[in-house]
Amino acid sequence: MDLDREICLCFHVTRRKVTNFIRIERPRRAGQLSECFGAGTGCGWCRPFLEQLFEEGVSNGATIADLPSPEDYAKRRSKYVCEGGGTPPPGATPVD
Repeated sequence: MDLDREICLCFHVTRRKVTNFIRIERPRRAGQLSECFGAGTGCGWCRPFLEQLFEEGVSNGATIADLPSPEDYAKRRSKYVCEGGGTPPPGATPVD
């Protein structure tokens, strides 16, 4: 997976940023990933993916399945938000 693809579309946080945060800061809980540029604190769509990345980092290299394509990922997030799953903050990647 491309490390520069965004995981958190609300705050434009990439997989690279999250992976480096986990490696350097060594968070003890997945919820602490919010300290990585606010990841997961917008609409909430990315939280399951952040938890998977956290588990991957804790298990020292176990890999998770790649994310859906960027288009499919954004489409699924739009559906999640439109169904009342969360509200993106101002400046977030728009919901189509």
